[in-house]
Amino acid sequence: MVLPCPRGYKLRKSNFQSGLCLAFFLLALTVLSKQAAPQSHQDIATANTQQARDIIDKCIKALGGDAYLNIKDISQEGRGYGFYQNAPAGVGILYWRDYKYPDKERYEFTKKRDWIIIHNGDKGYEVTYRGSKPEAATDHETYERRRHYALDYVLREWIHQPGAAFFDEGTTIIGPKTVHQVTIMDAQNQGVTLFIDADSFLPIKKSYSWRDKTYKDMNTEEELYDEYRPEQGIPTPHVITRMLNKEMTSQRFITSVKYNPGLSDSLFTPPTMDYDRMKK
Repeated sequence: MVLPCPRGYKLRKSNFQSGLCLAFFLLALTVLSKQAAPQSHQDIATANTQQARDIIDKCIKALGGDAYLNIKDISQEGRGYGFYQNAPAGVGILYWRDYKYPDKERYEFTKKRDWIIIHNGDKGYEVTYRGSKPEAATDHETYERRRHYALDYVLREWIHQPGAAFFDEGTTIIGPKTVHQVTIMDAQNQGVTLFIDADSFLPIKKSYSWRDKTYKDMNTEEELYDEYRPEQGIPTPHVITRMLNKEMTSQRFITSVKYNPGLSDSLFTPPTMDYDRMKK
């Protein structure tokens, strides 16, 4: 960029005129930099958003693309473990899970499959040999929160909501893997962070925070996905670990998965509420 001296001045090798040209030059640079700075910041933000969205798109493609996005229902079998202070609490329990996107779920526990938890819409139920009753309020609240932040719900619903924002927070390390860290915020300012393998683009971890209604402190819940294997062409994690404030709370080992088996809605309809707490 070459700026001329003001009209009326002749270019001479005098200190005065050279200094005057330099002053005009610096003034022009100052004005140009002030005009360009806001646009530059906007460009950086736009590029960051696009990078985050590109990573999410690659993650969905790695999970199976349209096949993943069009999963209607799932049947699973496995064994689950509870943890206390990062140590297993018991020998684990067999479970069967039937799930119909986005808000129907049925768990059956024990070999006899006689302890059942059913969720249908915003309702939850527990069925045992004593009969059927509404799910405990605290358990149902936990379920509803996890459903809202579920990985499939985030990748199928959140990213298309008006007002959703995407942030590429660079890379970090989880275990031996380098991962992209991407945060998605919805219009209600709720956020979830996904940690996506930099090589395979499969999700490795999901993290979100929520405020305890009683104690008013913030809690961070995480879900880790490991041992991916293809099931009907869809990469599927066979080990899922939950963490609360950096401590393990549960771990599931999945032994069987079927996608789109065509589950009946009747599976998610609870029996008549006839709970008898005195029954033995």
